Amino acid sequence: MSRPPRNPTNPPSSSEEPGQGPQLSDGAAQGPRPPAVIAVTLVVAAEATALLLAACWYGYQLAVGSPVLSFWGAVFTMGLLLAFSAWLYAVAVYLYRGYRWTRAAALVAQLFVLTIGFPALSSGLVLAGLAMLLPAATAIVLLFHNRVISYASRTGGSTPAL
Repeated sequence: MSRPPRNPTNPPSSSEEPGQGPQLSDGAAQGPRPPAVIAVTLVVAAEATALLLAACWYGYQLAVGSPVLSFWGAVFTMGLLLAFSAWLYAVAVYLYRGYRWTRAAALVAQLFVLTIGFPALSSGLVLAGLAMLLPAATAIVLLFHNRVISYASRTGGSTPAL
């Protein structure tokens, strides 16, 4: 059974099916936010906060004169930490809103965390390794949950070309 086409600029009619979420500008239905989306968003935001704290600690160490091989290399590393933190915050915000591109970005971030967490765990840093591996593994599993996939399918609205 198909529905007739609907102009997204028109107000919704009273004949819409109950329980269907509000229509987005691109026509996709956006239902209630699943708890799994909130969990993945919190994991990604926590990782962004950890990177931001690492950048602040790195900057403090540079300010107090800790020895480094290359000052500008250290400044570049601090800039990378800040940039990745900002990127992860953006991923968390747009994943919470339900944008499609954020699932791939969150997955890549979790794979990077896994590549750091496994060596940390195997080198004897059990607590630090588990603190990285468990949230990352949870986020990866939840990213492939069917409700997360269906919720995070929103595309960016664009204006017509002509």
